[in-house]
Amino acid sequence: MAPTSSFPIIDMGLLTGEQRPAAMDLLRDACENWGFFQILNHGISTELMDEVERLTKDHYKRVREQRFLEFASKALKDGDGGDDAKAAAENLDWESTFFVRHLPESNLADIPDLDDGYRRAMRRFAGDLEALAERLLDLLCENLGLEKGYLARAFRGPSTGAPTFATKVSSYPPCPRPDLVKGLRAHTDAGGIILLFQDDRVGGLQLLKGGDWVDVPPTRHSIVVNLGDQLEVITNGRYKSVVHRVVAQPDGNRMSIASFYNPGSDAVIFPAPALVKDEDAAAGAEVYPRFVFEDYMKLYVRHKFEAKEPRFQAFKSMETESSNRIAIA
Repeated sequence: MAPTSSFPIIDMGLLTGEQRPAAMDLLRDACENWGFFQILNHGISTELMDEVERLTKDHYKRVREQRFLEFASKALKDGDGGDDAKAAAENLDWESTFFVRHLPESNLADIPDLDDGYRRAMRRFAGDLEALAERLLDLLCENLGLEKGYLARAFRGPSTGAPTFATKVSSYPPCPRPDLVKGLRAHTDAGGIILLFQDDRVGGLQLLKGGDWVDVPPTRHSIVVNLGDQLEVITNGRYKSVVHRVVAQPDGNRMSIASFYNPGSDAVIFPAPALVKDEDAAAGAEVYPRFVFEDYMKLYVRHKFEAKEPRFQAFKSMETESSNRIAIA
């Protein structure tokens, strides 16, 4: 296991003072060389974060724990069978999850089993996370040399003028067989920028860097940020989405609240022209494809736990075929 001592942690409070250039350099390095970083002093109140954490853990105990225990018992029993059963168990994820959509329209009121206090806290938390995502996108624009607002505009679908924004609320209960079942299998995230509020006592999140799995250190009241496939495309590979996983733990129940600020479903995603070198574009080299985000997601859901490069190549092949048809016509 690689050490976590160099894992980038960025104090956003430094972005308003004399240390701003150094903080921006750290952010640039984190985006270009890690694809993951933690932020502190991000503007979301610790009181709200504590409330969301308490309500999330209470909700799991009250509503979801018994359902998960029934699933877990069957999964472990099946995993003790033959090779096929073990292979099936290895393709399960040891997590209890529900999803909340915020944009373009919220479904928070429609999710069953949430009490009113939890809905109010989640609504406030989502609003703060949305503002934080937009602030981060503008900081990335600055580091990339793009005009302010470029990334935010790239994420807006033409039909709604809004991005898609949703939250995955997960619990990773204690696992008696972490040798058999993963917490969450290795993958890259399909979308744009991901903001994670994770448990500060139970770890398990790891990213792949230089062939080694690196622990993402649990830090109280921090937000973990990682970059998705869409930012890799828009930056033409200057930023990379990173393979990550959750390792099931034998002790403790890990909380994970991951919010995905993604392009609108009909947004057309393509490399920012300012980030494509003229000679590369002329040669067709090192240029990522153009596609509609919804089309990418349809491919992603079938191949989430596989390498991302074939997904990009599939759309590049479609572009080539389309260009050839136009040339022939």
